Amino acid sequence: MDTIIDDLSNRLAHRLRLERDSRGWSLADLAERSGVSKATISKIERAEVSPTAVVLVRLASAFDLTLAGLMLRAEGQGERLSRAADQPIWRDPETGYLRRQVFSRPDNPIEIVRVEMPAKQRVTLPASSYAHIRQTLWVLSGALVITEAGERHELGAGDCLGFGAPAETTFANESAAPCVYVVALARS
Repeated sequence: MDTIIDDLSNRLAHRLRLERDSRGWSLADLAERSGVSKATISKIERAEVSPTAVVLVRLASAFDLTLAGLMLRAEGQGERLSRAADQPIWRDPETGYLRRQVFSRPDNPIEIVRVEMPAKQRVTLPASSYAHIRQTLWVLSGALVITEAGERHELGAGDCLGFGAPAETTFANESAAPCVYVVALARS
């Protein structure tokens, strides 16, 4: 699994540089647009550090992409059949959040992502990361608290939540056990 994670980190670093270069932006331009320091962006682009989910969302938003859109571009075109052994996996270095891209294709508006959220961890994503998608989250095991635009939703195994309008959203595993959930999203 580490090989898949390392490969995705390298592809993500390359993709970020391509996105920046294709726009003719300097490191300073991207730093200003994203709120991420030039030094951090440079290290990410050289694959010296792995960005957190929050940093990736800021960078994706600067490019007018969602996190899913940025990851899709980094992960490649995809095939109709998504074999488990080939599904890209990325780990947030800050929280240990593990994201598996189960299915995505540029010609299909549906994406499926499987997430493992470690115990006592949380990730807060800005409203901009939901600007071009609709999503539904289904908890497979454990418990998850989602706070969306100030509204708290407590989900257990089997529970499913359809997200509302784009809003800052916190995904929190307040329990002592890991939580596994699936996100199905449609790009608009």
